[in-house]
Amino acid sequence: MRTVDAAGLKIGDEYPPRIMGVLNVSQKSPYKPSVFNSADEAAAYVDEELIGQGADIVDIGLESANKRFEVLSAEEELDRLDTALETIESVSGDAIYSIETRYHEVADKALAEGFDMVNDICGFADPKMPEVCADYDVAVGKMASPPDLERPGAIESVDDIYDALFQNGLTEKTLIDPAFGGWSEDKTLADDRETFDRLREFRAIGQPILVSINRKNFLRDVAARETEEALPVSLAATSMAVERGAHIIRTHDVSETQDAALIGEEFTRERAAITGPDESISVEALDITTLTEAARHVDRLGDSTAETGWAVSRLYELRGLSQNERKQLNDRIAGEPLTVAVDDATGTVLLGGPVAAIDNLTEQLAPPLADVLTAAVEHERRV
Repeated sequence: MRTVDAAGLKIGDEYPPRIMGVLNVSQKSPYKPSVFNSADEAAAYVDEELIGQGADIVDIGLESANKRFEVLSAEEELDRLDTALETIESVSGDAIYSIETRYHEVADKALAEGFDMVNDICGFADPKMPEVCADYDVAVGKMASPPDLERPGAIESVDDIYDALFQNGLTEKTLIDPAFGGWSEDKTLADDRETFDRLREFRAIGQPILVSINRKNFLRDVAARETEEALPVSLAATSMAVERGAHIIRTHDVSETQDAALIGEEFTRERAAITGPDESISVEALDITTLTEAARHVDRLGDSTAETGWAVSRLYELRGLSQNERKQLNDRIAGEPLTVAVDDATGTVLLGGPVAAIDNLTEQLAPPLADVLTAAVEHERRV
C-alpha cells in the first residue's frame, strides 16, 4: 500500500486515520451548518468546528453535486473560488486545504493561490486534471465517476466502480474514493451497502482510500433516521470503514468522527509489513477475507494463472453429521492441506483449510454433505 504525502501530511497504513472536514460555499449543499458565502464566517467555522475539533484536512466545495441541481461551469466555479481563497487566508489554524472541483482550470488556480490538494468528484473525467495535480505534485482525491463532467458518481455496481477508478490513470499521490451516495436515480441503497461491504477490495489498487459516508442515506435507511438524527449510524460505519482499510474519512462531524476512526484503528487487525536489513526485500501481509478480495490483488499483477482459492482459508463447523459422513471426511482429507476435528458424541466436525482445498473436497463427497459445503464455499466467493 502506497503512502501519500499531502503537503507534509502522511496518509497510509502506517499512519492514523485522517479526518477531512467539510466546508461549502454553495447555498445548495444538503448540510446547512457547513454552508457559508461570507469568507469571515467561513473562516471562523473552519477554525472552531473543523480544525478546532481535530480536522487534518479541510475540503472546500464550490457547488453541490446533488443530482437535482444544475452543474456549474468551470467559469462559474472560478467565480466562487475567490470566497474559498479568502477563507483559507483568514483561517488561523493549521490544516491541509483541499479544493473540491471537477475542472482542471479551477484546480490549477486554487493550487497556485494557496490550496494544498484537490478532491475531484468526477474522477478525472477532465483528462487534464491528473496532469495538473502531477505538475503541482499534490495529493488528489479521485471519486469513482463515469467519464462525464456533468454527472459525477453515477455508477451502480462495485465492479464498475472499481474499473472507473482507473479512468485516465492514477497519479502517484492519488487517493481513491468509491463514491457513496445518491449520485443518480439508478444507484440504490443496496448498491451503496454492497460497496461498503466490499470496501477491502479497493485496497488492491494500492492507493490510500478516502470515504465519504457521513449521514448518507444507505446508513440512515438501516436505522430509519433522518439526517439530523443520523450521527450514531455514521460513527458506527466510520469505525467499520477504518477497520476495512479506509485512510481518510470525510465528514461534517469532525470531533465525533475522529473518535470513531480511532476506535476502528485500535481494533484493526495488525498487518505485517517487514523490510529486510538492506531494504532490498520487503513483505506485506495483504488484508483479504474473501476470494474476490484475493482475486483483485492477483488481477493487479495481470497473472491469470494464479488460483486465489489457495490464498484464503476458512474454518467451518458442521453439525448433525452421521458416522458415515464423518468417515467420508476423514477418508478424503488424506494428503490434502486440511484439518478435521471431530466430536463423536455430538457429530460436530471442524473443517479448516484453504477455500480451494475445501472446494476440491466437495467434489469427492456425497449429498447432502457435498451440497451444504458447496453452498458455503460459493457464499465465500462474494461474486
